[in-house]
Amino acid sequence: MDITILKKPLYLTILLSLSFLFTNACHAVDKEALLQFKQNIISDPSKLLQSWSSSTDCCHSWQGVVCDTTSGRVTNLTRPGLFIGNDEFFVDTSMAGTLSPYLGNLSFLKVLDLSNLKYLKGPIPLALGNLFQLSYLFLDTNQLNGTLPFTFRNLISLKKLHLSDNSLSGVISSSVFESMSSLFELGLAGNQFSGSIPTSIQNLSSLTKLDFHGNHFSGSIPYGIGKLKSLKYIDLSENSISGMIPESIGGLSELVLLYLNQNRITGMIPYSISGLISLYYCRLSENKLKGNLPDSIGKLPNIQRLILENNRLSGKLPSSIGKLTTLTDIFFSNNHFTGQIPSSFENLVHLQTLDLSRNKLSGKIPPQLSKLQNLQSLDLSFNPLGLVYIPKFISKMKLFRLKLAKTGIEGHLPKWLASTSISILDFSNNGLNGKLPNWIGNMTNLSFLNLSSNGFHSSIPIEFKNLSLLMDLDLHSNMLIGHINVIFSKELQNPLGQFNSIDLSNNMFSGPIDKNIGERPSMASIKSLVLSNNPLSGGIPESIGQLSELEILKLMGNGLSGKIPMKLGNAEKLSTIILSRNKLRGTIPKQVINLINLKEFNVSGNLLSGMIPSHNTTFSASSFLDNHGLCGPPLPPCNHS
Repeated sequence: MDITILKKPLYLTILLSLSFLFTNACHAVDKEALLQFKQNIISDPSKLLQSWSSSTDCCHSWQGVVCDTTSGRVTNLTRPGLFIGNDEFFVDTSMAGTLSPYLGNLSFLKVLDLSNLKYLKGPIPLALGNLFQLSYLFLDTNQLNGTLPFTFRNLISLKKLHLSDNSLSGVISSSVFESMSSLFELGLAGNQFSGSIPTSIQNLSSLTKLDFHGNHFSGSIPYGIGKLKSLKYIDLSENSISGMIPESIGGLSELVLLYLNQNRITGMIPYSISGLISLYYCRLSENKLKGNLPDSIGKLPNIQRLILENNRLSGKLPSSIGKLTTLTDIFFSNNHFTGQIPSSFENLVHLQTLDLSRNKLSGKIPPQLSKLQNLQSLDLSFNPLGLVYIPKFISKMKLFRLKLAKTGIEGHLPKWLASTSISILDFSNNGLNGKLPNWIGNMTNLSFLNLSSNGFHSSIPIEFKNLSLLMDLDLHSNMLIGHINVIFSKELQNPLGQFNSIDLSNNMFSGPIDKNIGERPSMASIKSLVLSNNPLSGGIPESIGQLSELEILKLMGNGLSGKIPMKLGNAEKLSTIILSRNKLRGTIPKQVINLINLKEFNVSGNLLSGMIPSHNTTFSASSFLDNHGLCGPPLPPCNHS
């Protein structure tokens, strides 16, 4: 046995060596074409073309080049910028230059892969249309521009065409796709193509993947798309497509993914959608779809994600949705759905996300939803549900995210919340009242808490410090009192638990802002700090200037006194500073008003004086009004008499 195993590789090695000896040398036309291509490359940092020398044979010595062993003609040219290296790790590199028209002389070429080189520029040469034997063309992820060459209609052997993520533009000639009956993948995403989708795509009878997303296509989806019975993947998202979804789409029984989101599609979802029996992912969001959901939507036996948000769909939610037992995600927010949530949803045992927010749903939440033990996210916000109280059955669910903003909740927060593992909680815009309970400190998984626009009227409990994972806090527009500094000194679990945003505005908090706020570990990453319209006292802490990630600072109407700290200018990412309606004195520090990212600045209604420092960003006079001692542009000039 051992002898046999050893002999076989030796035999193959001899054969390969002999075939190498008898392989014809690289054809002169092909060698010239490749050297011309190399000449057009102005940067090759990873030396992808280093082995290409005029003194060596392109078939035997040049990396990325494969020849036919009989004729010596080049059949494969593969120099992509993303490939697996000798150590089995991905290598990510680049080349800069343009595509030489001489590539069109490689008349035996079957594979051309120059994808992911990042910096290939200029047009695609018309001469590439001469490559009649070409089966695979990959030029994606470069900076190519110009139009799709009309000569591509000659590429009748093409199986895969990927030109995505370039800067190609213009209207695609319908003739280009008329004879590509062998094409099964077509990727033109991430370009600037315009005009209608060519009706000739109906001739691509072998097509399995169609990706045109992220262009400027307009007009309707061709009705003939229903003829492409092998299609598994359609992505026409992020265009300007209008008209209706054609009924013919129901004939695509092999389709797995349908993305038509972020277009201008109108009309109703066709009843024929039930024909998409292989569909896993359906995204029709961000369009102008209207009318009722067809009952036939309940006949999609494999559907996992159904995303219809941000349309104008109306009527009741079909109970047939409850038959879609493979569903993991429902996103129906921001439509005009009415009526109750169907109790049949209890059958969606694999459901992880249910987002019905911003509709016109009413009535009770079906208690049967408690059976959805895989549900992680429930968002029913901004529906006139008239809940009055938060349903107790929710305590039996294993939710990560619970959002019931503006659903009519009243009374106190239920204590069972303390026993949940909820991370994202939004009960804003309701009628909740009473004290913020001490047990809120037991909700140690909280990362996002929004109780704004309610009627809470207590101080922040000391147990709040235990919320070591909390990153976003919104308590604005309540009647909360006491000091705010317990919030800034909360615990954290590095690197988790550093604040991203805090909004405590429009309450009755009092006392000074913690002078060490900028040194608190929980504040190290904060981007937005809004404390406006609270009767605070004292000055603006200098340490705020140490908040290196801070972008938004709003301290309007706080009764703050003292000077604007010069060190505030150290917070270089600040884009918004609102300090209006306080009792601030002194001058405006030039370091602050000239922050490089500053776009909004308002110090009106204070006691500031002196000349407004010259500044690069244009601010209106209203940003400085009602400071009787201020002068200079954009206010009237200073009087030096």
